[in-house]
Amino acid sequence: MKIVVSGGGTGGHIYPALALIHEIQKEAKDTQFLYIGTKNGLESTIVTKENIPFKSIHITGFKRKLSFENIKTVLRFIKGTTESKKILKEFKPDIVIGTGGYVCGPVVYAAAKLKIPTIIHEQNSVPGLTNKFLSRYVNKIALCFDEAKNYFPSDKVVFTGNPRASEVLGKDGIKGRLSVGLSTKIPAVLIVGGSRGARPINEAVVKSLSSFGNKPYQVLYVTGDVHFEKVKKEVELVGNPSNVIIKPFIHNMPEVLAGIDLVVSRAGATTLAELTSLGIPSILVPSPYVTNNHQEKNARSLVSQGASLLLLENDLNSTSLMKNIDQILLDKNKLTEMKSNAKKMGIPDSANRLYTLMKTLVQQNQR
Repeated sequence: MKIVVSGGGTGGHIYPALALIHEIQKEAKDTQFLYIGTKNGLESTIVTKENIPFKSIHITGFKRKLSFENIKTVLRFIKGTTESKKILKEFKPDIVIGTGGYVCGPVVYAAAKLKIPTIIHEQNSVPGLTNKFLSRYVNKIALCFDEAKNYFPSDKVVFTGNPRASEVLGKDGIKGRLSVGLSTKIPAVLIVGGSRGARPINEAVVKSLSSFGNKPYQVLYVTGDVHFEKVKKEVELVGNPSNVIIKPFIHNMPEVLAGIDLVVSRAGATTLAELTSLGIPSILVPSPYVTNNHQEKNARSLVSQGASLLLLENDLNSTSLMKNIDQILLDKNKLTEMKSNAKKMGIPDSANRLYTLMKTLVQQNQR
């Protein structure tokens, strides 16, 4: 089978795509892939490091307010569609899947116009503009949150989950703990604000350091590369308790997650897929700066099932952070219940579900 994958802009669109590719490579080693992204996007760096064939088109996203730039974007979309058709005709894929980001627009649209089977994968509870547009043209729409189904034609919707959920399973949690200096004998909470970190979370953690030093659990605190030096200076002033480990970034996150009891984080779709797949309770601090406030809606989906606690950024401070962590880690029954609830929401075979959907579409098209 020959597959074109397109997705970009953020890791939340790229990592599920890579997880899907890795799963297919395990099952069908002779599958050929082509990834189409933007030249300056995050995907151009991440995907090429994986030795996956990569081609780029030039496209930008729409501004949500009236802007002359939107006229330019329409022209770029038309040009991008032409470029995509040329690439697709040369590669001759059996199917095209878009995992989100504006680069998917011209790629998936071009595939649909060429009568190539198409799928879009929507990771969030509230879809973005690109997937709403593409939903009119694609064959199937793969979802991760039940709440998203109301935005799409019901006959096209298939619930698959996020492929990233499959990729984090089977890791050695003890090895993961030891790799970052955590003890294997007491509970551990991971506090992370995403790959680049989150200033409000960092501020609350720094103000909590002295309190953490008196707790019967340990803290792995990931600042994000861009915040690390500043946090390091602040920590030198207030002191670093022995049970708090501070890192700028973690490269083996799936392995580390396997050994964690509780996570404090943003509520990106990929993160939530990982947490539910592993059955990890969470305290979610949704970013209020994302489109349609979708992170809060993602978070409330887990909260409603008893898998997470919600802590809005406006309510985040040292006191509320400590209170929420203690509420879970110091109550064994609460911790066990939340682990069970999170695990029930996980879809460990999500990559395989999506691959099965792809194979079905290809077989139908060949008849």
